[in-house]
Amino acid sequence: MTELQTSRRWPWRLYALLLGLFGLVIATPGAYLVLLGGSPYYLLAGLSAAGSGVLLWRGSALARSAYALMLALTLVWALWEVGFDLWALLPRIVGPAGLGLGFLFGPSSPNGRPAWRTAGLAAIAVAVSIGAGAGAHMLAQLEDPDPLFQAGVTRSVPGVQRLPQTADFGPVGEWRSYGNDVGGSRFSPLDQLTPGNVGKLQKIWETHVGKPPYGLANSIETTPLKIGNALYLCTGYNDVLSLDAETGRVNWRFKAKIDMRGRPHGTCRGVAFYELRDETGACARRIITNTTDARLIALDIDTGAPCPGFGTNGATDLNVGMANPDAGYYYVSSAPTIVNGKIVLGGWVSDGQYWGEPSGVIRAYDAITGKFAWAFDVGRPDDRSEPKAGASYTPSTPNSWAPMSADPALGLVYVPTGNSSPDYYGAQRRSFDDRYSSSVVALDIATGNVRWTFQTVRHDLWDYDVASQPTLVDIPTAGGIRKALVQPTKRGEIFLLDRMTGKPIATVEDRAVPTRGAAPGERISPTQPFSVGMPSFSGPRWRERDMWGVTALDQLWCRIQFRSARYDGTMTPPGLTPSIAYPGFLGGIDWGSASVDKDRSLLIVNSNRVGNYDQLIPREEASKLGVKPSSKGSPRAINGIVAQANTPYAAQIKPFLSPLGVPCNRPPYGLISAIDLRTHKLLWSRSFGTAEDSGPLGLRSRLPLPMGLPNAGGSVATRGGLVFIGATQSPVLRAIDVTTGRDVWRTRLPAGGQATPMTYWSDASRRQFVVIAAGGNFGLRSPLGDSIVAYALPRQP
Repeated sequence: MTELQTSRRWPWRLYALLLGLFGLVIATPGAYLVLLGGSPYYLLAGLSAAGSGVLLWRGSALARSAYALMLALTLVWALWEVGFDLWALLPRIVGPAGLGLGFLFGPSSPNGRPAWRTAGLAAIAVAVSIGAGAGAHMLAQLEDPDPLFQAGVTRSVPGVQRLPQTADFGPVGEWRSYGNDVGGSRFSPLDQLTPGNVGKLQKIWETHVGKPPYGLANSIETTPLKIGNALYLCTGYNDVLSLDAETGRVNWRFKAKIDMRGRPHGTCRGVAFYELRDETGACARRIITNTTDARLIALDIDTGAPCPGFGTNGATDLNVGMANPDAGYYYVSSAPTIVNGKIVLGGWVSDGQYWGEPSGVIRAYDAITGKFAWAFDVGRPDDRSEPKAGASYTPSTPNSWAPMSADPALGLVYVPTGNSSPDYYGAQRRSFDDRYSSSVVALDIATGNVRWTFQTVRHDLWDYDVASQPTLVDIPTAGGIRKALVQPTKRGEIFLLDRMTGKPIATVEDRAVPTRGAAPGERISPTQPFSVGMPSFSGPRWRERDMWGVTALDQLWCRIQFRSARYDGTMTPPGLTPSIAYPGFLGGIDWGSASVDKDRSLLIVNSNRVGNYDQLIPREEASKLGVKPSSKGSPRAINGIVAQANTPYAAQIKPFLSPLGVPCNRPPYGLISAIDLRTHKLLWSRSFGTAEDSGPLGLRSRLPLPMGLPNAGGSVATRGGLVFIGATQSPVLRAIDVTTGRDVWRTRLPAGGQATPMTYWSDASRRQFVVIAAGGNFGLRSPLGDSIVAYALPRQP
């Protein structure tokens, strides 16, 4: 062999080794996937790549043809599985096509023929053409609704009909309740900002509220109130601030000085406002807040000083009557609900730690004195009193951590409930637990008595707490105004109910659900309610071909995991073997809830499509692993195990992610949609969020392509025809035309916008402002910060 022949051969042999290695890496797990009943493609493609490597090592010209044939079959297989969905095509064709580039642009071939005169050129040209076609298909989605919902889309835009509002907005331009009105509509009657001028919005001010002390993982999820000329908000560590509405300057700050011993995190999503009638002076108008260390506090609205006539020195202890109120297991995260002179609140209870955790009791307190008014404790159905000394509210009952809503005219407060902790095993739950868990419960504001209840999940084993605020709407019908309640759920089901009776307005059907594989000793509900009269955001049932990855390798890993788990569709029960829960604990629709354009009777919903990979662990095995209850442990840790002590099983609950940290299902992972409440039809639905701030291993791809991102936070709708929302992993605030779903303005935030924005009017400059808390979210991996940011049109001279 001459020196020239040797110099030509060794680069090809290195390339041959690369092909062989790739083939083995794909074929070996591909064979296991076949044994699991999965696609044979990876085995065949791996053997073909390895065979091409062997032929190339031997200097055979057939190597190129063999690889070109494999690539052509890859294209056919990819199109057969996913069509022209670019995100689904990329991991299927980019890796094999990219590896084949060596045949085209590598060193001259061993037999001296130019590399570009090969069959591989045609195959890769086909790949490029298909990729271009898929890209054009994706870009078209920037203009059209999400194709997954085409069957339900109606293009008719509802006409504007300004109905008399029964909810109390307060003075026009203010924002006096968490959802603007106590019915939680998140609708503003302001109309200065429109699709025509919103593009001129600019940042007016940004205020830093201060990072959390003690190295805590608190984020800012607050929605400010606007009363008079000031905003009122809380931090994740429960300090309360008053800001000048025009400039963002701090008027006053109340330091809560919370006791964080044993408390790894905290959340405060908002404060409440109460005004004493016919009174003036200190604390005649007050801000009510609740804290991570379980205090209910009243502050003077003008100074931030505690109200001396409220509780003890301005605070009421919420640990009274709670069994085992260990630090970190109980606090109130949502804004208090104040209606007809009473403060009504539930509480967050740590997920999954032990059977016997603090009670989920709902309590009411006097808004003037802070004194106890009544309690709704499901374990004491006829007793509304506070427990006597030495007694307590019933432990481990369904709690309510989400925002509540109320109808003062009907005298009802609407309570969204979760299930009894722990979440993933329920054999020890009592009849009253099962009756009220994962429900919306209408309570009499004056007495705490139950008027009606509607259950969204029976015997919940999936952490499908009702996390969204019940949204009250008045729907125009031929027979007059229908007083309705919209209840979004983590399941992705939206239940439309009569808020006077709790009876469904849109059809609800009981349907059979999977029962196979539940843990020994567990009981399973064979049916669950499905809201067939409303659009569902639960997503389509997964198939193996829906598994995704950034590369062919992690997609193959996800396929193996999918085939290794039990998945019989929605509501597949957890058990001793791995199971898939879809939607996962993020939802569906989480605490961001929904907003309503009251003029057009449109419901705006942002939702998620991410699953869980769950497995119960026998107690003996969990004990060997050292699993114990701990308020310091995060129940949402990746690959984390929650103890579920005092039950037979611990639980490993984790998002279904690839080794590169991306969801195992193909995009979109987030949607934003609009529903016509008069017809119950979908008006538009589209992917929510782009890929520019997402990528494998937490790296930014910088690709501004519509991908749809996991999101946490809510929206606000305005009379001007706009929806404002942050929420996505990307630190972006956007304005959306409510009639088309198209973005008409977007701006980057200093951190993730995992909060619900609000809008208000400032008399000082005669402008409509939009404000959002940009604090980020550790779980969503969005950038962290401590900003409150305000936007408005340029000031007119």
